[in-house]
Amino acid sequence: MALGDNAAFIKYLIEKKDMSGKINLIYIDPPFFSKAAYDAVINIKSSDGKKKCSVKYFAYDDIWRRDMTGYLKMLCQRLLLMKELLAEDGTIWVHLDWHAVHYVKIFMDEIFGEDNFVNEIIWHYKSGGSGKRHFSRKHDTILVYSKTKKYYFSPDKEKSYNRGFKPYRFKGVKEYKDDMGWYTMVTMKDVWNVDMVGRTSSERTGYATQKPEALLRRIIPAATKEGDICADFFCGSGTLAAVAQKMGRRWISCDGSPLAVSASVKRLQDGGFPICVMEDMSDKRSCLGEAQISFERKDITGSDKELVRISLDDYRLEGIKEKIDGKDREQFETAAREYPLQFIEYWSVDFDFDGRVFRPEMIFSREKGTLTRVCEKLLPASCPDRSICVKTVDVFGNYTMNVVKQKTSEQQNTENLQ
Repeated sequence: MALGDNAAFIKYLIEKKDMSGKINLIYIDPPFFSKAAYDAVINIKSSDGKKKCSVKYFAYDDIWRRDMTGYLKMLCQRLLLMKELLAEDGTIWVHLDWHAVHYVKIFMDEIFGEDNFVNEIIWHYKSGGSGKRHFSRKHDTILVYSKTKKYYFSPDKEKSYNRGFKPYRFKGVKEYKDDMGWYTMVTMKDVWNVDMVGRTSSERTGYATQKPEALLRRIIPAATKEGDICADFFCGSGTLAAVAQKMGRRWISCDGSPLAVSASVKRLQDGGFPICVMEDMSDKRSCLGEAQISFERKDITGSDKELVRISLDDYRLEGIKEKIDGKDREQFETAAREYPLQFIEYWSVDFDFDGRVFRPEMIFSREKGTLTRVCEKLLPASCPDRSICVKTVDVFGNYTMNVVKQKTSEQQNTENLQ
């Protein structure tokens, strides 16, 4: 999981990690050029569960400051990079809607080749609202292209009922019968009826434009085998990563939104899945929170190791009010003052921080509302070049990083990176 600009991250994978030609499936759900802003609903409870704060928070916008040309230029640059990552048997699935799909298809014909077009999937769903001056818009489009003609494809089968629900008895054709009548099994068609994530669904993260796991459960096995690598460079709430993990695939995800990465990490942690969160520390982002962390060290008698104890003591939120819906600001301020630690989504520790890429060895997220606030680890007692970094992420996706440089038992230098 990576937080940062996806173009820079893809270049990093190509140039530093030798990932060219190694990814079997790329699924992306980029902004749709909808010219709309999207919110996430954040729910916070006090530690005793007696008080509750529910606020609407700005998640991201799909309002391009320039125009369609700027949007397409952004996407085209990234599609060119993604093609470099695709394996010879790989496919790319680009999820769009009516706003830009017709333009993007022309670009993809150029980048991947018209002959490598595989499918145009129509995802049909039920949702609120209806049109008065047009037919109700209740579908998205997924464009599927391959890198070569050798692409892997193993689609699901679906029932196709016989006319009149009666047996055909064609030679060599297997027929089946259920309560409705006789049918054959055929390759799944390109119009998919899959429900959106419901308001009461256990999948629901509260992140805007979250896609259902059922959608990815069709895509992933159709395009990959167990152990293959899947990637999503506009990961949002982390649906691809969650489903890929459950289906025995390796995965890579990236998003430029701290809120998206926070939602994804929590989702994966709640599922009990191991995860590494990477971030380019040269990308200086504003931090709207400040964590108070305690570091304690204790020599182990007769050992060349020491016990390091890290405690999460307090948390302060600053400069975030303008991103919260006006009517919710008062209850937010009260909650932030009375139970600030409840705003922590998760925290993690890199015990050998190189000053650039954060690679956590321990991650602590909430379990049934409770968050572990103390961790301990045995480390070599004399390691003057070692830095320990604690990253704290709140429910809004904001983060703060505290670093302690391991010098001697008597000397500690702590700084807060913002």
